[in-house]
Amino acid sequence: MTTPDTRPLLARALDQAGRLVVSTDPVDGSRPTPCEDWDVTALTNHLLAVVHRIGAILNGADPATLPRMIESADADADWQRERSATDAVLATDDVLDRVVVVPWGTVTGWQAIGSYAGELTTHAWDLAVATGRTHELDASLANAVLPGVMQYIPAERGEHIPFAPIVEVGTDATAYEQLVAWEGRDPNWQPA
Repeated sequence: MTTPDTRPLLARALDQAGRLVVSTDPVDGSRPTPCEDWDVTALTNHLLAVVHRIGAILNGADPATLPRMIESADADADWQRERSATDAVLATDDVLDRVVVVPWGTVTGWQAIGSYAGELTTHAWDLAVATGRTHELDASLANAVLPGVMQYIPAERGEHIPFAPIVEVGTDATAYEQLVAWEGRDPNWQPA
């Protein structure tokens, strides 16, 4: 079996999330998001940490030692720094076949990369809906990550699955609506 190269998908997810993070107006920082207990500032700080975590985990770091948030006074500079470091790891020859530890288990590099593409795509929706910019989302990206998300996040949720129950959506739901509903978010969520 040929190892799937999930790096182009991750690059698209990083590009989309990065555009949203660096263009978020700081005045929106206290706005609520679909991520319970996180405002826009916390969500952007988490996205910075996700970019950092991807490269660090693919380099063999223990996920338990990595931050869930990177507080930032300059999201553009911090995103570029973290993205450059992660891109350097992604460019290594054996990254797809490495065995790495992620918060949800031990997987190959290509599986970790694909999972992080799904996380970034979901959080891009979270940030876009919280700041009124869903028109900036790439629907083809949601279509691309949806099968993997549905495969790796079980439908049955328990205490070790950090997702709310699946939200039912109609057959005419968009790819983003299906994606976030599978992860337990209300696709019709609106900021209060």
